Amino acid sequence: MDSTNPTSHYSMPTRLMAGAWVVVALLLLLDVLVRGEGREAWIAGSVLAASVAIVYLVWLRPRVVVTERGLRVINPLRETFVPWTAVLWVDVTDVLRVHTRQTIVRSWPLRETKRAKVRDNMRRDAGFLDADDDEDPARMRPVDLAARQLRQDAERYKTRPLSGPIKDVDVAGPAALGAQDAPQTMVPVEVIVVLAATVVVVVGAVLLS
Repeated sequence: MDSTNPTSHYSMPTRLMAGAWVVVALLLLLDVLVRGEGREAWIAGSVLAASVAIVYLVWLRPRVVVTERGLRVINPLRETFVPWTAVLWVDVTDVLRVHTRQTIVRSWPLRETKRAKVRDNMRRDAGFLDADDDEDPARMRPVDLAARQLRQDAERYKTRPLSGPIKDVDVAGPAALGAQDAPQTMVPVEVIVVLAATVVVVVGAVLLS
């Protein structure tokens, strides 16, 4: 894997729908700016801007990124960095989960949408069904295939671990700063800025209207 172009896992259908809404919202916002007037225009514009910010945080930003030092599990409001040495297992119940000695890190975007499959996963997790690690990858569900790939990545990177504290966060992410052998979770500055800007836009529109 190229350290400058890490592998990312995310839900493509969700991203496509979110991207479509962003385009529609921007077109509507442009229409409001051109033709809208008065209080209704200010409120409509702020609501559209807020919807774009929410869609970005909830559906476009979240993903799981494979780096040389570990996994970036990016969820809507928080990001967790899991060093490879801390990864014990990766599986799927309702969402993809990264198991460590300290905790289980759940991924927001990588989820199982088929209810019957979720029930089977829950029963398997409780020990009522045998594991299906030998399942043909060609017949695996997308999130199960991602979990399988992440398990393989963990095995590969554990054979040649990189030592020392993580200082370069351009690829590993802000939560990786200073990480040793345990997961670290934080609220990124990006999330705080987007939320704060959204609040300012909405409150400003209400006050100005």
